[in-house]
Amino acid sequence: MHRYSIGVDFGTLSGRAVLVDTTTGEEVAVAVHEYAHGVMDNTLPDGTPLGVDWALQHPRDYLDVFRITIPEVMRQASVTPDQIAGVGIDFTACTMLPVTADGTPLCFLDEFKSRPNAWIKLWKHHAAQDEANRLNAIAEERGERFLKRYGGKISSEWMIPKIWQTVNEDPGLYDAAARFIEAADWVVWQLTGTESRNTCTAGYKAIWHKHEGYPSNEFFKALHPKMENLVDEKLSRNLIPVGTKAGVISAAAALLTGLKEGTAVAVANVDAHVSIPAVGITSPGKMLAIIGTSTCHMLLGETEKDVPGMCGVVEDGIIEGFFGYEAGQSCVGDHFQWFVENCTPADYKAEADARGIDLHTLLTEMALRLKPGESGLVALDWWNGNRSVLVDVDLTGMIVGVSLATRPEEIYRALIEATAYGTRMIIDTFEDYGVPVDEFYAAGGIAEKNSFVMQIYADIINKEIKISGSPQAPALGSAMFGAVAAGKAAGGFETIQEAAGVMAKVRDYTYKPVAVNVQAYEKLFAEYRVLHDYFGRGTNDVMKRLKLIRKEVKC
Repeated sequence: MHRYSIGVDFGTLSGRAVLVDTTTGEEVAVAVHEYAHGVMDNTLPDGTPLGVDWALQHPRDYLDVFRITIPEVMRQASVTPDQIAGVGIDFTACTMLPVTADGTPLCFLDEFKSRPNAWIKLWKHHAAQDEANRLNAIAEERGERFLKRYGGKISSEWMIPKIWQTVNEDPGLYDAAARFIEAADWVVWQLTGTESRNTCTAGYKAIWHKHEGYPSNEFFKALHPKMENLVDEKLSRNLIPVGTKAGVISAAAALLTGLKEGTAVAVANVDAHVSIPAVGITSPGKMLAIIGTSTCHMLLGETEKDVPGMCGVVEDGIIEGFFGYEAGQSCVGDHFQWFVENCTPADYKAEADARGIDLHTLLTEMALRLKPGESGLVALDWWNGNRSVLVDVDLTGMIVGVSLATRPEEIYRALIEATAYGTRMIIDTFEDYGVPVDEFYAAGGIAEKNSFVMQIYADIINKEIKISGSPQAPALGSAMFGAVAAGKAAGGFETIQEAAGVMAKVRDYTYKPVAVNVQAYEKLFAEYRVLHDYFGRGTNDVMKRLKLIRKEVKC
């Protein structure tokens, strides 16, 4: 009898489950569920207005992913619960929520449902930027060692600034929260009935270190008196390494999902991190970029280096025995979608409709006819701030070179090029600080579906690009960790390396740099770098001044 594992990937707008045969590595079924509440960035479900830069989600949507997608993949493949060896999950991070002692989200309780800080703060919730700025200043003043491990800045996207925002804005709610927990760990709690916390999100998003632990109580007290004992009172020092077993499916979860009670559940993980073994990366020097609404860049190293602007380096953070490095870009697919939704003329829409294609396809066809540099445009890819290497969400987008002759497809191409320049900045920074990037892999919807974008990336970073063989790389990676949690005796594997040998996938084609394009993009990238440093490193803070004016007017 064949055995299977299930990987569940929780993204920004939807969750998906993939069912994988642990003998052949074949992905035999996939099911996707769009979140009913999506991203709440204007109001709560009851109409309560939200401020600037909020991004919240509804816990019920995550439970619906389990309820709908897991039974669906088993139904599609005619697989019984007895055949499922293990389950793994991955999540966007830091996505966190306050809960009661039994794991009930505070937003489920009538007394808190109209209070914004009671809801899930999504990874791209940037309303805690004031707290992040102050945290960084205090850490700098105190000479905290951890700051260098995170590229010199802690992001507003991470856990501690988000918790601190709750303390500042709603101290009563902070007091009522028994726990603040990553959504990744919370959904595993819903499957197993027991709270567990993973070392991956703790290391990358909550300032935890394998040998030093969390920052001191004195540091947290310096942030806010209420936070002095944050770790012991509302987080946890009991952390479980990725690649291990968190528990088993509880009776309640069996009813929710249709899985067999007692089925192994892997420790929670981050969406980008689980994709590393999904493309077969188990050794240093190979960068994987997960390219979607945003991009996360993952890289294994043999030593711990301080690299400016990286999102963190965590020992055993991705695969045991290596230092896992993370960097990222906050706006990629969102960048292109913004342009299509807001800046495309009616005649372009009419042509696309008449031809039965979408606007992305039409703009790609038009942009493909342009040579690198032909538009005379260079853009900065900061429509949602800059994660790496500047770590500054208060930066905003820019296009230079626009004239009355500029066409929409030229802007569209410039925005694509801008995201590739951002990736080039990340690669160059890693290599400048002693972390080699010898090979480049890509996964995610854009990488798998858009050859135009990937060729631009290959030309700009001047590296051959290998593409994930699975359209669901994070879910596949989670399924691999689920199989490891189950163990060989149950039809899984003993190590993630063994799982990768059977289940990992890359496509049989690559994107190679075109010499003439590489030459042209070297000149354009030099201009990007000038703009990047001028507006991003403090010479001209006009973006921040404008954002402050906007905030003052809107509030």
